[in-house]
Amino acid sequence: MGVVRVGQGAGSGSARNRLLRRLLRAALWLLAGVVALPLVLTPLYAVVDPVSAPMLGRTLTGQRVVREWRRIDELSDRLKATVVLSEDGQFCRHAGVDFTALRAEIDNMLAGRPFRGASTLTMQVARNLFLGTDPSFVRKALEVPLALYLDLVLSKRRILEIYLNIAEWGPDGEFGAAAGARAAFGAEAGALSWGRASLLAVTLPNPRLRRPASPSRGLRRVAAIVEARARQYGQRAACVTSSGRLSL
Repeated sequence: MGVVRVGQGAGSGSARNRLLRRLLRAALWLLAGVVALPLVLTPLYAVVDPVSAPMLGRTLTGQRVVREWRRIDELSDRLKATVVLSEDGQFCRHAGVDFTALRAEIDNMLAGRPFRGASTLTMQVARNLFLGTDPSFVRKALEVPLALYLDLVLSKRRILEIYLNIAEWGPDGEFGAAAGARAAFGAEAGALSWGRASLLAVTLPNPRLRRPASPSRGLRRVAAIVEARARQYGQRAACVTSSGRLSL
């Protein structure tokens, strides 16, 4: 009986080892797939118009998705300026990640102070294309190398074009500036007043609660600040134009 028990124990241990090896191989293959997907897809996105992870998630669960792709030259220059000045004022100057802002945010986090996350537009594109929007430190850590890779492979012009077409811009599955402008104002995104462009820009952090069509006093105040900055410094976003200058 003793010999049988030893044999059974050895066999059970061997089975567990085989299972652990299989699980490890599966995890490594999964990790390789996660790494390979952005490496393969990002060059394609230079010419192929992508869908975002939130758009895909809503589609797979039967929820409403509205998105009409617009080329960057078809979108209002005022919208480009207000979005850049609102979300990432150094967009044309950094290589996908604003390390100065990121270090400051890390210091705030370690000190227990409030922090915003220091997400650049490029990091937001990486998140929406490959990671989803559920907050976590792992996701934030992955955003950094992905943003650097996106900036290396894609032009600033294409990155902003993708951003303006995949950002969630409304409370009921409206994605992209065209759907957002139509839902909010019944207007095209190619010709927007400063007021409407600014309201759309400040809607982006929380489009399910912030309503540009019926803005609160606080939202109007923030939009006015963004508009003033964009009027003064809007040419900082000129790297996304073919002429090197926005028509503001």
